[in-house]
Amino acid sequence: MIDLDLLYEKKQIFGFFAKQFSYPDKMTFHPSVLEGSLNPSDPSYKDVKEYWDLMQTYSLDEIQEMYTYTLDFQKDATLFMTYVKYGDSKERGQTLARLKVLYEMFGLVMPDSELSDSLPLMCEFIYAAEWKGDPRAQQSFSMLLAVLEDGSYHLMKALEKYESPYHPLVKGMREEFKACIRREVPAND
Repeated sequence: MIDLDLLYEKKQIFGFFAKQFSYPDKMTFHPSVLEGSLNPSDPSYKDVKEYWDLMQTYSLDEIQEMYTYTLDFQKDATLFMTYVKYGDSKERGQTLARLKVLYEMFGLVMPDSELSDSLPLMCEFIYAAEWKGDPRAQQSFSMLLAVLEDGSYHLMKALEKYESPYHPLVKGMREEFKACIRREVPAND
């Protein structure tokens, strides 16, 4: 079960992930972006810091080229979280539709040109959505995080294979998901 209060506290971190998984521009790697988003106590900090330090060794042109080559042209390293599992199947279409309904339920109007399983969009939704006190949130966010968890696992494995500097970023994001899972303690009889 997801701890929605903890996820809510992590909204800023997911805003950071949304920016980092979007096409990079000169503001993507401004020092204030990292400083204002994470603390050394965050579960993702070690991995995100590794990613950040790696990216500082490249020029913006190199980063943009790497982003396009890896995240746009490698089918197994796609930012579309349901693509590796479902391809262009009917099941993927149903998941995309459910995600779109979820976004709209919490006030996000999706651009027609964007697919609802885009990793930057999903992170942006967590960052921007207001779900506190909404009885639909638990079930809705459980579905959202299940899609993110499954899709990001495949992405993480592909990025590891390509030795991509985006690999630790995905690892860090997954650490944040794990931190939001409420462990059920069995009752003592």
